[in-house]
Amino acid sequence: MIHENSVGKTEISRIIARHQYIEAVTRLLKRNPVVAIPGARQVGKTTLARQLMKALRGPATGFDLENPSDLARLSDPTLTLEELRGLVVLDEIQRRPDLFPVLRVLLDRPRSRARFLVLGSASPALLKQSSETLAGRIAFCELSGFSLGEVGTKELDKLWIRGGFPRSFLAQTDAVSIEWRRDFIRTFLERNIPQLGISIAARTLHRFWSMLAHYHGQIWNASEFGRYFGVADTTVRNYLDILTDTLMVRQLPPWTENVRKRQVKSPKIYLSDSGLLHSILDLKTKRDLEAHPKLGASWEGFLFESIVRQLGLRREQCYFWATHGGAELDLLVIEGRYRYGFEFKRTTSPQITRSMQSALSDLRLTRLDIVHAGKDTFPLV
Repeated sequence: MIHENSVGKTEISRIIARHQYIEAVTRLLKRNPVVAIPGARQVGKTTLARQLMKALRGPATGFDLENPSDLARLSDPTLTLEELRGLVVLDEIQRRPDLFPVLRVLLDRPRSRARFLVLGSASPALLKQSSETLAGRIAFCELSGFSLGEVGTKELDKLWIRGGFPRSFLAQTDAVSIEWRRDFIRTFLERNIPQLGISIAARTLHRFWSMLAHYHGQIWNASEFGRYFGVADTTVRNYLDILTDTLMVRQLPPWTENVRKRQVKSPKIYLSDSGLLHSILDLKTKRDLEAHPKLGASWEGFLFESIVRQLGLRREQCYFWATHGGAELDLLVIEGRYRYGFEFKRTTSPQITRSMQSALSDLRLTRLDIVHAGKDTFPLV
């Protein structure tokens, strides 16, 4: 297929079917009158919605809440929406959170004939806060960039270097991919952030984002960031929350256990997409990355996101664990009474460390897996 990308270059890309998401959202729409798809900008929400509109083979109507003409059509949302049937798509719903109460009123009417699919460039937590009036009527399915399961292990390095944004991963050349990511970052800061009503200078937020890239995979330290920017801790915390709420950053919360050790209680910070991380660090190729101090952290963040996607984990299931004495666990997954630990190592010959042994005993792990760079899977006992 031929696409015109946002920087004016023509790229030829293949289609990567996202059957898992289509099936999941279809199931949710059968059980819920409203389904929300949160996801970062340019991650493919609109494309997925179009595929769903075709797959459902019924009446379908779409509204782009960044389009002035669509906003004009919704000047009286009750009047516009109450006569619609089939699937109704509201794209960029975070721009009109006032529509959620309207949806509740419409859905509570007898003979409601519509199902609503709302797309939002905001975190699931933020959308849930906005949609509290729809409690019991709305389900969520977060959309991420391409995963390893979707592209295949043969393209692992490409996915790692370019990241999972469709236009970045599917670009015809590395140069086009890099240019798309740079343009995405600039547009996100200069246009998308102000559209959300956030009045922080693009240059300031870019500096903050760049500093976060150098702390990728490390513990958040508000005081250190505050001193660097010459502002209060609460101000840099606000910057962090903005990038988290727009799904550019993931904060991995700490897990604390009743053990006789001083434990870390601040979150761990990751840039959500490895391609954006590499772009901000000006790492164009795998060779550039392999010579950079953030190689291990980049690998850790990439595998962390891959495991979360592969296992279908919810955010509230995922933690890290660390003590001030040096023991740590990259990822702790809580699933009922079971506890699963994951360590990510950029090596082909992983070894059990004292830190891992400490995590096994202190956290009473059901099992501990080391995800490494080798091709073979084998037990370490």
